[in-house]
Amino acid sequence: MKVLPLAFDSLGVRSMCTLVETGRLRLLLDPGVALGPTRYGLGPTPEEWRALELSRALIMEAAGRAEVVAVTHYHYDHHPFPDDLEMYRACFGEKTVLAKDRKRNINLSGRKRGALFEERAAPLAKRLEWADGREFEVGERVLVSPSVWHGDVGSRVGRVVMVHVEKGGFLFGSDAQGLADPEALKWVLERNPEFMILDGYPTLFVGWRMSQRAFEASKENLKRAVGETDAETILLDHHLLRDLRYREKMEDVFSLAERKGKRLLSAAEFLGLENLFLEAWRRELSEGKRRVEVEGYYRGLCQRVGVPFSSLRGKGGRERRLEEE
Repeated sequence: MKVLPLAFDSLGVRSMCTLVETGRLRLLLDPGVALGPTRYGLGPTPEEWRALELSRALIMEAAGRAEVVAVTHYHYDHHPFPDDLEMYRACFGEKTVLAKDRKRNINLSGRKRGALFEERAAPLAKRLEWADGREFEVGERVLVSPSVWHGDVGSRVGRVVMVHVEKGGFLFGSDAQGLADPEALKWVLERNPEFMILDGYPTLFVGWRMSQRAFEASKENLKRAVGETDAETILLDHHLLRDLRYREKMEDVFSLAERKGKRLLSAAEFLGLENLFLEAWRRELSEGKRRVEVEGYYRGLCQRVGVPFSSLRGKGGRERRLEEE
């Protein structure tokens, strides 16, 4: 099994896009990418815009290797913006698409975005399946969870689905935010994966939008997933890695993983790259206190995921791609 993170917060953009290649299955997960609209009262830096361009091109190039695509929910860092028809064609053209049901267990924003998604993806796809709680034979057996909360139970931003590839024991946790929903944890424990990709809790919002109590509860759920499954490698990324103090705040989780002999890594670390925290570095970049060579970084990323850097040229220009959940 090959697990190839393509675009993640630790790789400089908001995304969890991943290509999984195992047996007879080539599965692209959540082909979307965006930037945060504001951080420290500032808009994205030129470095972030360049990372966005390159990430988008990398996702489209890697999509050519996939026959199946999964979309776990309708935030634009997880599927293309509705006006990005080039990305729609690259990611969904002649592919089997397994998507979060746009009508059931979904909030109003998700319904609207899901309708736009169906309107654009359905004519391109080989077939479009509403996947919540279903199993699919698509070269290999793929299980999709029932909808779970996007973080804490009752979250205003709605629900997501998770994906399990039986061969290889791979599980993709989407935006379940540290498995804060007990039903998300239950599904993970039942699947008992060998490799997990999970979205970490948005610790930046603790004490503001989220309570300390809710954060501590999510950590207990995450520790159970780390300690009670066979997963030896766990990628923990996305919302969590917008906080430069994430390791300090999650120290008990990292300590547990170390005691259990498990690897708890960001997507960048898994690929052998330095973390590229462009959003969290926005103030330093804006003030000229930090310099980042984005193209050089993406050359290294492309090498690790087996995509020629030269193939990213000519895949569209700069667009405004800002996602506020």
